This record gives sequence, C-alpha cells and structure tokens, in this order.
Amino acid sequence: MKEVAWYFDFISPFAYMAMEQRHRLPQGTKIKFLPVLFAGLLNHWGHKGPAEIPSKRRFTFRHVQWLASKQGLQLKMPPAHPFSPIAVLRLSIALDNNADAIEKIFRFIWRDGRRPDDTQGWQDLTRTLGVADADARVSAPSVKEELHRNGDKALQNGVFGVPSFIADDELFWGIDALDFLIDYLNDPTVLHNDEMRRISDLPIGLERRH
Repeated sequence: MKEVAWYFDFISPFAYMAMEQRHRLPQGTKIKFLPVLFAGLLNHWGHKGPAEIPSKRRFTFRHVQWLASKQGLQLKMPPAHPFSPIAVLRLSIALDNNADAIEKIFRFIWRDGRRPDDTQGWQDLTRTLGVADADARVSAPSVKEELHRNGDKALQNGVFGVPSFIADDELFWGIDALDFLIDYLNDPTVLHNDEMRRISDLPIGLERRH
C-alpha cells in the first residue's frame, strides 16, 4: 500500500476539485490528510496568492468555473474570496481529518457556495457535520499546535502551494499534477530516467533582480 501525504487548504477551489477526484488514485492508496494554512506558505516563500493580483484573480475564478464544468463537478464560488479558513482547518483536525468530514466542508464552500467564516455559515456547517461543541474544539491548544506543525512539516517538504501531494518524498503540486501523481504511483520510474534526473538539478542561468 502506498501512502500519499496531501496538504490542502479549504480556501483553494483546486483542492476541492482534487478531493472530488481522489477516487482516481490507484487502488489501495492511503491518503494522509494534512490541513495547512496556504497564507503561511505564501508568507514563507514571499509569494502572492492568485486572488491578490487583480488580473490573475479574474482569470483564476473563471478558469476554476470552466475547469469544474469540464470535469463534471458542481462548483459555485462563495460570495466573497478569500475568506478566513482557519476555523475550518482546525475543525478538520478536531474531527481527526476524517475524509467524509473534509469532503462535507469542501462541498459546503465550493459546491454550495457558502462562506465558513461568517456566523450563519459556521453554524450551518457545524450543524451539517453534527458537531455541537465546534467552537470549543477548534480552540483547543492541541488542535492549534497540530495546524502549526502541519505548516512546518509542509515547508520542510518544500510545499509552496495547495493542493500538494507528497509520495516517497516526491512533490506533486496542483490539480493539474494529479495525472502526474497517478502515473508515478503506478510506475515510479517516470521520475527516474536520465532526462528527469538531469533537469532535477538544472543550474540557474539568470537570476532576477529585486
């Protein structure tokens, strides 16, 4: 059985699409779900998120809607984006990163088009999940610490975006890398030929000045 570590943030519609396609992974693949704060990754690497660049924001939202339609997935953008994902990331951890709970959270946001960070949305979501003591559970120090550890672990693994998958210490980033990951899981030699080895250590020819 092959284990895949999956770093995700509910803020990402691409992570939602990956969640909906997890059944495509080879039979017997075990997924270790690792919620992580995307904003923390951006801060560490000095990146801006897609929603922080006006033209990229408009393109990304349109691309997401088009891609979901092409993949046969229901997708409805929440009323505002970005939103704060911290509570739902902690909620995932408090619920032991149960796959069904993660799926319900993703669908609440990206299929039903709801915000999880306003009072009504949070109440509706936790009611759907059957969690009566959600506020107390997401405030637990152990839950907060685990989310922080996930972020540290992600950075140690070179994760720079979500969704990201780690298999055998190899990083696969983004929904468009899902087929790449599937091919690797079926045949790891796809990363071990001469050309893959050469380009993995390709020298930098020119560095941009800041």
